[in-house]
Amino acid sequence: MSADPPSSPALRASDADRDRVTELLRAAVADGRLDPVEFVERLDAALAARTVDALTPLVADLIAVPGGDALTTPFAGIPAEPIPELVTIKERHGTVRRDGRWTLPRRLELRTAWCDVMLDLTSAVRGAPELVIELRVTGGNVELVLAPGMVVDANELSVRHSMLEIGRDAGDTTPQTLHVRLVGRMRHGRLATRWQPPHR
Repeated sequence: MSADPPSSPALRASDADRDRVTELLRAAVADGRLDPVEFVERLDAALAARTVDALTPLVADLIAVPGGDALTTPFAGIPAEPIPELVTIKERHGTVRRDGRWTLPRRLELRTAWCDVMLDLTSAVRGAPELVIELRVTGGNVELVLAPGMVVDANELSVRHSMLEIGRDAGDTTPQTLHVRLVGRMRHGRLATRWQPPHR
């Protein structure tokens, strides 16, 4: 009787693998699928994981496809393609709306004049811990719709004859999942933030 063949060695996890798992965990706590305690426990385990087999259980219940079979790759729920470095939105005397599942770049340039702008980040795909929004806005309204765990920093934003209604965070204990940094300038406009409650 032949001996059983030796088992294949466990596949070592790369930094990119750990980063993708970390992002999925951040998204899950932001939309209410994980509570803060679970998030911290899984995040610690992900950062310490040395193999793909150690990472897989941390996200297995977060990336299942409704009505489908188990995923054949452990991180299929997270896009592996490079994050866009820059996206520019330009509009004059119109309306801009970005919502649903759209991929956030590392830097978003908003160049508008006398427009109503709504950027809904609650379902956006986040591939980096920080989003820089550079404003060159004259007139009109800019509204940011955020998920719990997103934090806004407007210290580098220059305003003149404008109204800002910006809270730093949602006012709860959700761990930070995305740092939104506002830079640039706004003239004769209004900028406001609004946090959506977690989905239950």
